[in-house]
Amino acid sequence: MIEVSAPGKLYIAGEYAVVEPGHPAILAAVDRYLTVALTASDGVGHVHSSRYGHGPVTWFHDDDGDSIVVEHSPLDYVTAAIALLERLRSERGLRPLYYDLHIDTGLDDASGRKFGLGSSAAVTVAVIDALNRFYELGLSPMERFRLALVATIHVAPKASGGDVAASTFGGWIAYTAPDRAALRALSDDLPVADLLARPEWDVCTVRRLPELAGLRMLVGWTGSPASTERLVHRVSLSQERQDRAYARFLAESDAAVEELVHAWGRDPDRVLALLRRCRRLLDGLGRLRGTTIETEQLAFLCDEAEALGAAGKPSGAGGGDCGIVLAPARVGDEALAGQWRRNSILPLDLHLHAPRGADPLAAVR
Repeated sequence: MIEVSAPGKLYIAGEYAVVEPGHPAILAAVDRYLTVALTASDGVGHVHSSRYGHGPVTWFHDDDGDSIVVEHSPLDYVTAAIALLERLRSERGLRPLYYDLHIDTGLDDASGRKFGLGSSAAVTVAVIDALNRFYELGLSPMERFRLALVATIHVAPKASGGDVAASTFGGWIAYTAPDRAALRALSDDLPVADLLARPEWDVCTVRRLPELAGLRMLVGWTGSPASTERLVHRVSLSQERQDRAYARFLAESDAAVEELVHAWGRDPDRVLALLRRCRRLLDGLGRLRGTTIETEQLAFLCDEAEALGAAGKPSGAGGGDCGIVLAPARVGDEALAGQWRRNSILPLDLHLHAPRGADPLAAVR
């Protein structure tokens, strides 16, 4: 049996802007995990997951062994990842094999409520990793990241891939996205290896950030799951015009995130000031597009943090899910957590997932 785990993620800054190629965001990988266990099988493959209801998804190789056929299931992140890795396996001339996947997620609570920690990205990353080991493909972390992102955009074309990067590389990262629309258009016509080397990846960067000195991260969940894809679509409805206000948002977001990258681990007070600026940029974007990014609960979470000398903001697309707080030592955890609980916000026991062993980003610095 092969067993691999991928961590969840939280956005720290740069949401929405990161959807545009080359615009930066900061993310954290967190210490809750999704696990994929792979066992060899014979004649047919299965995917076992609570998300599939009463029974597993069944798949098999086509007559040529070049691709897979999935029975009675729409395309999702797991089957997209399997299909892409099987294409690569076929292109390398390796014999097709069968296997079962058992997926177990710790990114939701016991009742199945989603916290917005990036389960779709984590499962895609974990499946790619498991199949890389199973077929002994020898893929580098960057190759696995790119494969996971290509599989992701087959299901969610607007996904930035920041969550995929966080789940792949761990720790604190600064990220910019590639041109996913161009990659998606090319993905069915090019060999997988050629797709991974396309110039559309040139604007995609993953940078390691240092430890967050002098501050700690606190996370509160509002109890209201949010759809990232729906919110990103709603905010981007008029992006085709590239109006001045949206262009100004992108420029201001880029400046704030790059300043955050520079201050990270060096200047805690500057980090707090910049996080507050990022909060207000997101709120302004929501008003510009007529969309609620910062709900009443998220506003309360952020306001309470600021009142105590910390900084908070929605994490990710907003509209619910999690808010994050960066707090100096003078701000007690219980001072915030007690206020959150009284306002139906659940404090989550989350910490940074640091890379284990050799840093997977060391080779691409």
